Amino acid sequence: MARNTMEAWIPEEWETSRVVQSITQISAVEALSARITMGSDTKHVPRTAGMDVAVVAKGGTYGEDTSLNDEVLLSAIKFGKAVRLAEEDIDDSVANVIEAKMIGWGKSYAKLIDNASLAVSAASNGTTVPFTSLYQLLNTTDATLSYTGGTNITTAASTGAPTYGEFSTAIGSVETGDYFDPGNMVAIAHPAFRKSLRGVVDGQSRPIFLQGTAGTPDTIFDVPIRWSLGAKLAATATSAPTGRPLMAFVNPELMLLGVRSGPESVFIDGRDGLSALTDESILKMRARRGWAYGHPNGASILVG
Repeated sequence: MARNTMEAWIPEEWETSRVVQSITQISAVEALSARITMGSDTKHVPRTAGMDVAVVAKGGTYGEDTSLNDEVLLSAIKFGKAVRLAEEDIDDSVANVIEAKMIGWGKSYAKLIDNASLAVSAASNGTTVPFTSLYQLLNTTDATLSYTGGTNITTAASTGAPTYGEFSTAIGSVETGDYFDPGNMVAIAHPAFRKSLRGVVDGQSRPIFLQGTAGTPDTIFDVPIRWSLGAKLAATATSAPTGRPLMAFVNPELMLLGVRSGPESVFIDGRDGLSALTDESILKMRARRGWAYGHPNGASILVG
């Protein structure tokens, strides 16, 4: 990102920005989700419990579907940070210190948005817990959607590697539901699972985990895996979670990412206003996002 002394928010170019590239490489949520453009702080997105179908006799009356129609609410939350930069560091450095800071922010943001969306184990409060995470959604009973909290969460019984049966049970929670779509299913997992997966085999000693080659992803039970450093349990949203690792089996079409603005930055020149006394400029970075998962019966989680 080139130095800019205009005090206006400059959006990162989605196709070419190195900041955006680093975000989509690290964040499963940013890379896979259905992106919902938000023109205001909140947006209601339709959600359906499906629609039935039946045979209609020639000349017969069409039956009417009674499936639930409702919506999910996306609320834009701001993720940001500011950094002070000495003029000497900006002017004397061969490296682009501003772009380096932006890329560093992007990597932390990528882990934070994944953690907030997937793995926070508390109810949303709009600040330290910005969204209802997938884990919290699956841990909460919703009678209107005929879902009982914890049904689609499998927790490994041992402190060692999860067993074949636990991996199978976790993915089976989605495979037996109405929202199973074999062509779209993706596993989002913390890299801590990689080591344990290498030793897991089925009853015929066949590995359930296959490492991909150039251009092909790793897979588990033939489902592609997207690795995420944010996929660890945490009490509040963080870019450095330390809880138990998660593997989530999801349908990306149900991952709803509200995009209000950003990633974007503003550079405030140190020669303007009171900051001129310090020979320091300020770089601010932010992104505004909302998040929701479309239906609890369309996902499952294995807690490692």
